[in-house]
Amino acid sequence: MKNIIIKMQIISTISFLLIISSCGNNSVHRDRYESTKYSPQVKESAEETEADMDDGLISNDEMPPEDFNTESYDKITENAFVSTLANPLSTFSIDVDRAAYANIRRFINNNQNPPQDAVRIEEMINYFNYSYPLPKDNLPFSVNLELANCPWNTEHQLVTIGLKGKEIDITKVPASNLVFLLDVSGSMDEPNKLPLLKSSLKILIEKLRPADRVAIVVYAGAAGLVLPSTSCDEKYKIMASFEQLQAGGSTAGGEGINLAYKIAKENFIDGGNNRIILATDGDFNIGESSDAAMERLIEKKREEGIFLTVLGFGMGNYKDSKMEKLSNAGNGNYAYIDNILEAKKTLGKEFFGTIFTIAKDVKIQIEFNPAKVKGYRLIGYENRMLKNEDFNNDKKDAGDIGAGHTVTALYEIIPASSKEIIPGSDKLEYQTTNVVNSDDLMTIKLRYKEPDGAISKLIKNKISEKDIKQGNTSQNFKWAAAVSEFGLILRNSEFKGTSSYKHILELAKASKGNDDEGYRAEFIKLVETSELLSK
Repeated sequence: MKNIIIKMQIISTISFLLIISSCGNNSVHRDRYESTKYSPQVKESAEETEADMDDGLISNDEMPPEDFNTESYDKITENAFVSTLANPLSTFSIDVDRAAYANIRRFINNNQNPPQDAVRIEEMINYFNYSYPLPKDNLPFSVNLELANCPWNTEHQLVTIGLKGKEIDITKVPASNLVFLLDVSGSMDEPNKLPLLKSSLKILIEKLRPADRVAIVVYAGAAGLVLPSTSCDEKYKIMASFEQLQAGGSTAGGEGINLAYKIAKENFIDGGNNRIILATDGDFNIGESSDAAMERLIEKKREEGIFLTVLGFGMGNYKDSKMEKLSNAGNGNYAYIDNILEAKKTLGKEFFGTIFTIAKDVKIQIEFNPAKVKGYRLIGYENRMLKNEDFNNDKKDAGDIGAGHTVTALYEIIPASSKEIIPGSDKLEYQTTNVVNSDDLMTIKLRYKEPDGAISKLIKNKISEKDIKQGNTSQNFKWAAAVSEFGLILRNSEFKGTSSYKHILELAKASKGNDDEGYRAEFIKLVETSELLSK
């Protein structure tokens, strides 16, 4: 009798657990269905996804808990000093991405200094605009150089190279064919994700003109078309579509990208701005989810003349490494939206400059003169480095410059007179190097293509020390140096020299300038906060 009672208790317990489990699964199904009610196509796909879950193809157990931190960043191996005799050429792709700076700000405002690999110094520098002169002679951008002692190593010098894109009247910007590709998966169900995303895109919609068109594609457990391509003289219809979006389900990013490119191609505007705007936390986990597969997919699609902008949102499961790769592969740019003011900057004030590309596949190659420069290192741009032979290869993709944008790069150089020893390879046995007698410091070459061109154009200048602005350094130089120095400290760089928070603040305050938008004042506060956090 006793054994029978025990067996009945066990059966009752198992039955109870099965009921609870069933309720939980029904709840997941119900939530997922509710989150996809905005479109018949998505509703149908969601029902197929539920069937897959019932068949055991997709398990809720595979999804990590929301409080589990799975943020990912690609490892950055800093550029080291190289000998000019052994390596006279330095080649890289320009970069106008600014995501790293906003992401760093998010960490610091949450009272935490960022992980080292989240710190991409070139994106910190290029977050800010610089007062370089406009281009002349019908060139798409001007080239500006400045040379002075390096603030964190007085035995070295610092060269700044600044590009300024030509400006264009916004009223003359060609019509845009935009496809919003929005992540509405369960991981986006946080206040700083989908709700912020919707508020951010409303800022952009207000800026668009009747000639511009918008379509909305979403993806969760499956992808679907929420809004066909619609003229922006019907903004009320576009806004209403945003309001229907809810988060739930897994993340079929590859399927969403395929559908977005299909919609963009169907509504292609000849001579216009054809662009997909992908907004996500980057957490792809179903379908084409590997970085390599996504890159190959987007590289193939970019040949159709459709550009890609990636907007990152959220924290905890943020996939910075994936989103940077996607934007690089898609002839595009990448921004991180940590608050509504950043949305206003990226999607309001600067958006038309971003979407109107004035030069694509922009590459820089510098040949240093070993009679003047013993060694050098490029600060940042580690994931934008190119092989020297890639400079003349028009099939090699590179960065793009938008209307009115500035791009800045810094080289720390060791003068030829220095006794410093640069680690390198042994002396060659079968060849020697003859140094040409020249007063030039360097030759700087740039290649770029017209926005719709396939053949690159070359700009080449030989630069002597007298050609570079020296003496009293400009606000541009001081500000770029201050931001770089902050990046060196955040990275705990082996090349930080005598960098200090005190010195960063001195440089930044001396070069703050007008700062109408308050971005530089905000930087100063971030440095002060970071200093307190580091104690």
